[in-house]
Amino acid sequence: MILAPFLIMLREGIEAALITGIIATYLRQTGRSAWMPAVWIGVLLAVAMSLFVGAVLQSVSADFPQKAQELFEAAVGFVAVVVLTTMVFWMRRAAHSIRQTLHQSLDGAFTASSGAGWALVGMVFFAVAREGLESIFFLLAIFQQSTGPAAPLAALAGILVSVVVGLAIYAGGLRLNLRRFFRATGVVILLVAAGILAGALGNLHEAGLWNGLQAPAYDLSRVLPVSGPIGTILSGLFGYQESPTVGEALVYLAFLITSLALFLRPAISRPDSGPALSADASAEQPNVSA
Repeated sequence: MILAPFLIMLREGIEAALITGIIATYLRQTGRSAWMPAVWIGVLLAVAMSLFVGAVLQSVSADFPQKAQELFEAAVGFVAVVVLTTMVFWMRRAAHSIRQTLHQSLDGAFTASSGAGWALVGMVFFAVAREGLESIFFLLAIFQQSTGPAAPLAALAGILVSVVVGLAIYAGGLRLNLRRFFRATGVVILLVAAGILAGALGNLHEAGLWNGLQAPAYDLSRVLPVSGPIGTILSGLFGYQESPTVGEALVYLAFLITSLALFLRPAISRPDSGPALSADASAEQPNVSA
């Protein structure tokens, strides 16, 4: 579970950096650079709230008895799957119009006769907090399935790399095909979500709430053990289990087949409603492509 937290935190961080970069660039373009402190206040408040929520959930769960702990881990797993899946499909749908939507929201905030600063703080706060809370539930689900410092360090590395990438995008020194990036990482996220979902079903069994379909589906412990190097990589990226139950295997496959079929289907053509994230953005815009 090392590559998965790195890739997902990289994606979440780039999403947050992209949104913040679009807002900052538009403020600069429209002569409103003096409002940048409000942007950073919104970012810092969102980060602080996300860390606080994560610390509270982790602290509360540590005092649960065994069955309650398993139930809590199952609940976190299910929430993480819903959040990750929603995030993947939201970005697939919103990537083409995210810049225009943010510009319209900013114009609306500054059109108001008063409270523009609070409106700007709130807009940045909710945009970044969304990414932060998604990250918190994902990391809780991952950390509960892994031990040691490797997963937290990988997540931290993903955040740091995303900050560097975000600054490079804003400065115009990095061209990033966001459409391909989000599509590739979206597939990885759905694979990870399938593994989390299967693990959550196992937690329900340990909590005594699910006892069906418990026969072993297969046993690859001698051929491809999770403790081996390849098994470790497959487990971290795809949620591989060497000996899952029938229920876990069915849930994994059903979710993965359905979600990938919907995610990879061709997008429905829509009339162009405004500027998308384009590789040909001007020097005054983040140098990205979708």
